[in-house]
Amino acid sequence: MADQLFQVFELPDIPDDEQYDERYRSSVSFDFEKGDFVRDGANRMVVAEGKDVFLQWCLKTVATERDAFLAYSTDIGTEFEELRDVPDRESRESEIERMITEALLVHPACEYVRNFEFEHEGDETWVTFTVKGYPWEEDDSLTVSV
Repeated sequence: MADQLFQVFELPDIPDDEQYDERYRSSVSFDFEKGDFVRDGANRMVVAEGKDVFLQWCLKTVATERDAFLAYSTDIGTEFEELRDVPDRESRESEIERMITEALLVHPACEYVRNFEFEHEGDETWVTFTVKGYPWEEDDSLTVSV
């Protein structure tokens, strides 16, 4: 009879230094103005690579309301719906900056989000900011408007 009822085995060592893979996976290109995927003349979806994929991820993340979709974890998205209760403009801008920064820094390749500029038109607020992804240089940072 065996000494142990269940088999015992050694677990592999997990490396402590978690490094992000520099290669961005390709994705399908999305046209935010049309609200549809980009297609070529043969009606096939166009593939996006590198910075385009990262920029699309940033735009989708900022545009997604947190906890609104079961497909996304609670780490993905922003809480812009909560801003309706914030009465003054300065507080709203501060919250927008915090939410966008927090949402984008979830991506392991996002180094920073800064240079926020706001434009107000009636009840709408438009924001432009700069996001830098790894491994691009400072000059290669992306400017996003939402």
